[in-house]
Amino acid sequence: MSIGCLAPAPPPASTLQLSTHDTAGRIGSVVLTCDPAGGTHPKRDKACEVLTGAGGDFSRINARHQACTLIYAPVEATAIGTWHGKPVSYSTTYANRCEADRDSDGVFAF
Repeated sequence: MSIGCLAPAPPPASTLQLSTHDTAGRIGSVVLTCDPAGGTHPKRDKACEVLTGAGGDFSRINARHQACTLIYAPVEATAIGTWHGKPVSYSTTYANRCEADRDSDGVFAF
């Protein structure tokens, strides 16, 4: 009996720890893996698609068309990890949760 063909699956090409923290003290944290999509992000397929379109560069994500209130309730968002072997360290502050969702096209929607 041979088990030589049971090689482990290759690791994902990209692994990111995403987190948010708002003025109400709410903290969110998820893991997103891409190629293949996985992790604990609730919309991992969409988030991977958005990041692939931006080449893994969070500053190049195109915001989607969505109206948000002008209420200022800042949300700090961070991403740390690797994108196709390149280190990622990104941090920004959005005016509120709606803007975090809209401006990241759902990457920080968790």
